Amino acid sequence: MPEMIQLGPVSVCTPDDGTVLRYSSDEVDMVRAFFSMLVFGQNEWAGKPFELTSWEEEAIRQFYGVQAQDEDGSWSRYRRFLYEEIPKKNGKSEFAAGLGLYHLVADGEPRPQVGIFAADKTNADIIYQCAKFMVENTALSQPAHDPLVWCRDSVREIRTKGGGLMKVYSSDAASKHGFSFSAIIIDELHAQPNRRLWDILTAGSDAARRQQAVIVLTTAGDDPDRKSIGWEIHEKCRRILAWRRGEPERETDADLPEWCPIMFGIGVLTGDDPDKIDQLDIYDEKLWYACNPGLGHNLKIKDFRKEARAARQSEAAERLFRWLRLNQWIAVKSVGWVPLTIYDKTQWNRPEWDGMSVIRRRKAAREYLRGKRCFGGLDLSKSTDLTAFVLLFPPQEGLETWVALFWGWIPLDDLQAREKRDGVPYGDWMRAEFLQGCPGDIIDYDAVEQTIWQAAAEFDLVTLGLDPALSWTLSQRLMQGTPEHDGLEVIEISQTMMGMSPATKQVELLLRKHEMLHEHNTAARWCFGNVRCATDGNENLKPMKNRSVGRIDISVAWIIAMATAMAKGAQKPDLAAALTRPDFSL
Repeated sequence: MPEMIQLGPVSVCTPDDGTVLRYSSDEVDMVRAFFSMLVFGQNEWAGKPFELTSWEEEAIRQFYGVQAQDEDGSWSRYRRFLYEEIPKKNGKSEFAAGLGLYHLVADGEPRPQVGIFAADKTNADIIYQCAKFMVENTALSQPAHDPLVWCRDSVREIRTKGGGLMKVYSSDAASKHGFSFSAIIIDELHAQPNRRLWDILTAGSDAARRQQAVIVLTTAGDDPDRKSIGWEIHEKCRRILAWRRGEPERETDADLPEWCPIMFGIGVLTGDDPDKIDQLDIYDEKLWYACNPGLGHNLKIKDFRKEARAARQSEAAERLFRWLRLNQWIAVKSVGWVPLTIYDKTQWNRPEWDGMSVIRRRKAAREYLRGKRCFGGLDLSKSTDLTAFVLLFPPQEGLETWVALFWGWIPLDDLQAREKRDGVPYGDWMRAEFLQGCPGDIIDYDAVEQTIWQAAAEFDLVTLGLDPALSWTLSQRLMQGTPEHDGLEVIEISQTMMGMSPATKQVELLLRKHEMLHEHNTAARWCFGNVRCATDGNENLKPMKNRSVGRIDISVAWIIAMATAMAKGAQKPDLAAALTRPDFSL
């Protein structure tokens, strides 16, 4: 349990470096008084006096109230980062606009410079427009002939008589070196395409400022690939809060005193644990209030109830409800499939593999499964796409759950260009044997065929399923066999909605129930996180390469393997899906 000290209404972890702290009610009152001068800047409340909500009051107390004594005996803000993660429409943009103006006018920094950043200028402009309305409709812009603060729309900036500047900047990180921001506002961090802007803005940018503030506002991300800067900061702040509650999640967790996280949503309540999330009743109105501090103020319960009714009828609507209303990190571009948190929780491990290298663990998994019954799935490609082969082992003697093994191939020509285009380290994955490289600019089908023959020799490969496209010649050779190998049973798995939906749903069901495990393979994980699905009116779904956010070939081969197993009776078909087939009969 961390040792805490009480500073007025704020509880703070005891500094381990002897820093002297205090709670400044005067500083908090100054911020609150500044907001009392402002008006709301958008929607139906535009022009009405700004009234702080309870979560905004708490953020002000936590961030501005805690001060540290400097070497010269003066006092300054103890915390540098104010992280606010909250569902949409809870007022974070207007709150950010007000905080930006406070740092521009009243924070005490000489010649303050406040930068507003977002993934695009449209998002950043929301905060600017709110701030502009506040300036032009309050005493800040009076008298008109000699205003304290004025706006310049053409360049999206707000200036003060004292030389202060608040401005919207582009997300082009390369141009931000050399700025000395007294306050940085980053809106919708989850939407940042990479971490470069964050690194440049936060690494050493406070050197010339006594108490720089970095104010981060975001909702949950719609694609938690666990590589984004949005997810990284989300996890950091969530674990900070857990540690401060005396519930650390990892032995290495510790307090980061510069950070002040204010977070609402399912992730905070459950620790992003998929098992705990599954236990939640997302239609419980108490949960809605717990995730939305603005509900009952600027948010109306009737709107939530209407959206909840839609969510009960549609998977896509449910995912949107989880994301926008409950602030759950979940893939919702097109229609998502299974969160990566589920994938990560279903990695196949055995005690004897602890401490093994990636390559040794891969070989150990295959040795353990040697001779066991399995079904194959093959997804072929022409050139730059991945070609993937997956073996799926059903429960059997010595194996209590389903287990998936992965193989993948990629052409070696222009590999660096493809790494840059796709944003993934194909070279590293080949060195770890997650993928195999094929010389030239096309997939070597001979190498794929040899791998399949080797798998058939090592395991009891019952049937191989494949996409009929591009596979006719290879399928003929596999069925005919060679002098060294008997022919395989090969079946075609249609890539239609009816052909893929039952298996897609079954893989998801087994993963969510932790009844299907898979070997460690970072390339497979990347494909899994990229999957976006098409749906129809019968709630069928299938992965769509043209709608996904990257390569998904290994996941497609995985689903083909399950479709093959279901076709051969290893897994009972989904009755609901069967009923939707045009040829279904009793």
